[in-house]
Amino acid sequence: MRWQLSLARQILLLQLGIVLLAVLAVAAVSVAQSDAAFRRDEGKKLLLHAESLATNDTVRHGMAGSVWYGPLAAAAEMTRGTSGANFVMVADTHGIVVTGQLRGRPAQLADSEALEGKSWTGVIEDGTKALVAHAPVLEAGTGKFLGIVIVGKEYPSLPELLGNAAPDLVTYLLLGSALGVTGSWLLARRIKRQTLGLEPAEIAGLVEHREAMLHGIKEGLISLDATGRVTLANDEALRLLNLPRDAAGKAVTALGLGPELSALLTQGSGEPDHVVVHDSRVLVLNRMPVVVRGRTVGSVTTLRDQTELTSLERELDVSRTTTDTLRAQAHEFTNRLHTIAGLMQLGQYDEAVSFIVQAGETHEALSHDVQSRIGDPSLAALVIAKASVAAEQRVELIVDPASRLAGQAGEHLSADLVTVTGNLVDNAIDAAGPGGWVKVLISQDDDAVTVEVTDSGHGVDETLAGHVFRSGFTTKDADGHRGIGLALVSRICAARGGQAHVNGAVFTARIPLPRKAKP
Repeated sequence: MRWQLSLARQILLLQLGIVLLAVLAVAAVSVAQSDAAFRRDEGKKLLLHAESLATNDTVRHGMAGSVWYGPLAAAAEMTRGTSGANFVMVADTHGIVVTGQLRGRPAQLADSEALEGKSWTGVIEDGTKALVAHAPVLEAGTGKFLGIVIVGKEYPSLPELLGNAAPDLVTYLLLGSALGVTGSWLLARRIKRQTLGLEPAEIAGLVEHREAMLHGIKEGLISLDATGRVTLANDEALRLLNLPRDAAGKAVTALGLGPELSALLTQGSGEPDHVVVHDSRVLVLNRMPVVVRGRTVGSVTTLRDQTELTSLERELDVSRTTTDTLRAQAHEFTNRLHTIAGLMQLGQYDEAVSFIVQAGETHEALSHDVQSRIGDPSLAALVIAKASVAAEQRVELIVDPASRLAGQAGEHLSADLVTVTGNLVDNAIDAAGPGGWVKVLISQDDDAVTVEVTDSGHGVDETLAGHVFRSGFTTKDADGHRGIGLALVSRICAARGGQAHVNGAVFTARIPLPRKAKP
């Protein structure tokens, strides 16, 4: 395993580096300020002494007459001693040094303004760097230019500038380092508590694993903060809810999920495995609040897609309905056979023939009556089958004489009509109970097909009329799989631009016709 610095050591080294850079920057600024102060302050002092020497009568007389080395040298040495300069020189009009350390050699006057009769300060380098002041020597009375007085002081070295600028720089460095170390240790300790003692590499690994897990699981997962905004939604949740990729950070109510689903995600239902229908998908929701230090900071909801399972259940219901219908017909057929056999044994042959003809005519009349009014074969077969199921439960199923459905409705519309009618009739048979009746009216106009199912039961209370078509709502004993049938009816109608409603014991579903199916 590759060795890595801990978070505390990383922060400590980073803090020390920052402190060091800050100290170096301060040192550089201090050196620059010290250099400027030296040139300003020392330059003024040197220029003052240079001008004083240039106006000295001894220097003026000596430069005006023949070179008199002794008095000039004495005056220059006196000025050097009183000014603290490193050297003092006097040069003639040609720049040749008359007295001083460089006697007989030309002085550096290239940038000087003293040749023009003006005082000047500046920096020269002649083996060593020095700050110099030039003052012109002018003859008294005439102002004739006689020579130049040069007073100079060697430039301090970098350590000397640094020492002059910040005598306590080492103290500052040690103090800054101590503060940096202490602050880094406290900061690292605080971050350690906030990260539960995990190092950055461990945190990065957890994030990578979390992303892989969230986007790899088959269940949808969506988390919200306390204000109802999406903080996380994995790929499956985006697919199941048809959410955009940039859903994170948006309010649930702004994602077009509808008021019912939005309320379930933000408030919950108080029960596990809540079933909801969304965009023709049957979803099972489990919402759990997220509590941190006794305070609710959001929620996490898992979503399972049960559309295929529900489709299988519907197919199983169809198979069960078919089986129940066949059983009912077999039971009815057996009773008729027993009746016919009994009549034959009693020698009532004419009665037996009459019974057979009557039974055949009754079944044929029902089939003919339904098929003559309902032109779609699948829907007609469903109504006939439901009549047999109702009869077995001692419920009379009546096809309203006003029922009319011309021709075959088309594959998709036919399937929707079968689902809507089957669910409404099943609910009505349960509500009517033994000895009751159910009336079915299927009508068609230029724009839509209307399915109206009425039963002899007590009907739906007005206070519950707005809830019966909601996913998971049921007035029966709930087993976790009820409350879907009427929700599917409502969803199918809404998906086609229609609607479903209830008034007492009358359930009505209106399904608009496709344009190509309109007469």
